[in-house]
Amino acid sequence: MELTVAEGGKRAARPSRWAGVPRWARVCTYLGVVLMVLSGGALIGYQALLARYEGAVGKGDLFGDGAAGASAPRRSDVKGPLNILLVGIDPRNSTTPPLADSIMIMNIPAGLDRAYLFSIPRDTLVDVPAFPKAGYSGGQTKINSAMARGSNVPGQPNKPNVAQGFELLSKTLAGYTGIERFDAGAIINFTGFKKIVDAMGGVDLYVDERTRSEHLQPDGTPRRLKPGGGGYTGPQKVYEVGQHHLAGWEALDFVRQRYGLKDGDYARQRHQQQFLKAMADQALSLDVVTNPTKLDAVLRAAGKSLVFDGRGNSIADFGFALRNLRSQSISMIKLPGGGVTSSGGKYQGEALQPVAEEFFAAVRGNTVETFLAAHPELLSKKL
Repeated sequence: MELTVAEGGKRAARPSRWAGVPRWARVCTYLGVVLMVLSGGALIGYQALLARYEGAVGKGDLFGDGAAGASAPRRSDVKGPLNILLVGIDPRNSTTPPLADSIMIMNIPAGLDRAYLFSIPRDTLVDVPAFPKAGYSGGQTKINSAMARGSNVPGQPNKPNVAQGFELLSKTLAGYTGIERFDAGAIINFTGFKKIVDAMGGVDLYVDERTRSEHLQPDGTPRRLKPGGGGYTGPQKVYEVGQHHLAGWEALDFVRQRYGLKDGDYARQRHQQQFLKAMADQALSLDVVTNPTKLDAVLRAAGKSLVFDGRGNSIADFGFALRNLRSQSISMIKLPGGGVTSSGGKYQGEALQPVAEEFFAAVRGNTVETFLAAHPELLSKKL
């Protein structure tokens, strides 16, 4: 159970971390980590495929420093420690400002052979700085809306700039976590997620808790909205406890679910972490890396789902630098938090517990391993 923090310090109970209407494909940006793993370990000796993958990956000036794109000069070799910002979006259409449905930071120590991945709840209340290029004066709001506010192009209300929105989100996160500079960033478009899984031939995953789909029927078709709203009706797709081979639509559906799970959204986060591990292992399996046709399909599908900014270094540069990183050396961090409510009991957003502040300090000081030895409860165990 989570604790809510009311105005004046009052605490109350709240069962779920991310409130609100369920969003399509609220999938973890762990996919970005898979892309990093793929571009490293799987591609040694596959130079032709690497070139095609590199060409498929979208480029964007995500930090507003002009360091992205084909014309940008290459910086020095990628060296650790690194902090990479991964953001997942589910664009409804090109005219709707993007919301950051999933926000992840990947911390990689100097040795570049292990990593720590942690999320910032999308409803976290933060101070968003003023952003003149979007005509935004700043204020306190939920962090997922920082990207939408930053994407505004004055005079062009129906043409949001996603890369510009990422820039404001990164500035907001820098202020919130104290991480002054992100070494790379990526936007993951969830609409391509199913194609990646299907290109791999599906993914094997052990389901550790019976999970009922809020959104899909057993055959994968959408459930009907109840008349007048307020949820869905009709038969539900069910994922029973045990080993499963999930197709793309099943994988995307499974990692979305939180209703009916014992720990609500905490369980969904756990399932997303488990799926990352399974997906990375599948991507690096002999079935994929020794099959040039399948590998090419996987990489091209992944490339089309990604916009990357390495601040002067390409995704291939990062891939080579992270060639020794494997799924088993990526530690998933769970930062505890609770809902913030008004004095009248109205939900306002989320706030992480004080231990998160200590963890951020460890990230800044490059002492995460030592910190986690003293706080093993922050490591996700069920993987």
